[in-house]
Amino acid sequence: MSYKGVIIEESLANADVLKNVAIIDTRIESVTAHHKTPWLKQWTLHTVKLTEDNIDAIAEEISTSLEKDHNWYADFKNGQYHYIIYRNKVFKVDLNHPRLYKNAREYGISIGIPEYQIDFAPNDKVREK
Repeated sequence: MSYKGVIIEESLANADVLKNVAIIDTRIESVTAHHKTPWLKQWTLHTVKLTEDNIDAIAEEISTSLEKDHNWYADFKNGQYHYIIYRNKVFKVDLNHPRLYKNAREYGISIGIPEYQIDFAPNDKVREK
């Protein structure tokens, strides 16, 4: 089962990782004060597709490629798992146990990512059973 997610190109200190993913869409978005990234004028958002056989290696590569002067994350999910990737830290959340999002959210907030940006699990839920 493949994974889908978004990589913000400006979040990468080393963009070589983009050569190792299938980019299925790219859009450029203007940065506003709401984004809380005043050092940027725009974001280049690449929607990417990853395969089951390379997700762990790509997650690690992204983790070490995220720039260190600002706090970023990338995330990818399929119907079973959700990877949340911070610099030098990767969380793999089983969607059958959405309470596991709590640690990923708390970590993101602890490194300074605005809480509203950590919206990968509103109310720490993925789906109702």
